[in-house]
Amino acid sequence: MTRNWTREELILAMGLYCRLPFGKYHNRNQDVIKLAQSIGRSASSVAMKLSNLASLDPYHQERGVKGLSGASNADRAIWQEFHSDWEGLANESQRLEQELNLIPEEPAEEVVQFEGETESTRVTKVRRAQRFFRSTVLASYDYRCCVTQIEIKDLLIASHIIPWSEDPAKRADPHNGLCLNSLHDKAFDRGLMTLDEDYRLVYSQQIRDACTGEAMNRFFKPYEGQHIYFPSRFRPDQEALQRHRNQIFIA
Repeated sequence: MTRNWTREELILAMGLYCRLPFGKYHNRNQDVIKLAQSIGRSASSVAMKLSNLASLDPYHQERGVKGLSGASNADRAIWQEFHSDWEGLANESQRLEQELNLIPEEPAEEVVQFEGETESTRVTKVRRAQRFFRSTVLASYDYRCCVTQIEIKDLLIASHIIPWSEDPAKRADPHNGLCLNSLHDKAFDRGLMTLDEDYRLVYSQQIRDACTGEAMNRFFKPYEGQHIYFPSRFRPDQEALQRHRNQIFIA
């Protein structure tokens, strides 16, 4: 008899869906195998659930990419709930992963009361959101800088389009992220570059004036006006990019 997926199992599956690169949802993937063993299911069952979730992803639907068509009402409910609550997904999925010993426990913090919750709880949620955002954004771009296509993971940063401090609702939202190398991340963060409505790279006058030297020509000039390398899901939000152009970019 087929065992229905519990809410907790679906949250774990959606968390894994987000942090695995597209195309890695198969029963040979070690993360799929570990989750399957932890919840007493087969790797094939978990892989199938990831493909069910892929079929609900609006980005894949727009591209005509189809996952398996057997998504359940419970799958749809979980997707709808957390597609608008990314920080909730980050917190819940990692809490469950820690309970199953899939990831380490959070380090102990000195407990201080903070507006209805302890400071320790708040710090834990922030760490989980940061970890989720980084892993999801980097996986969505196949661990490749969207400007230079550098694939050295240690040089890659999950950059917030709308800064972390300015919009709590966007903190863990992968649509609010770009995968950039550390140099272009700094330029984007400081408003020295942005993306236009067609996802093409635009530099500030300060960058363009400096592109006379060899180093500037090598690291910046070749990419001006070029489209970014697009993610396999969670395409950058246009409203967030417009805010970046209007409020952060220094023309």
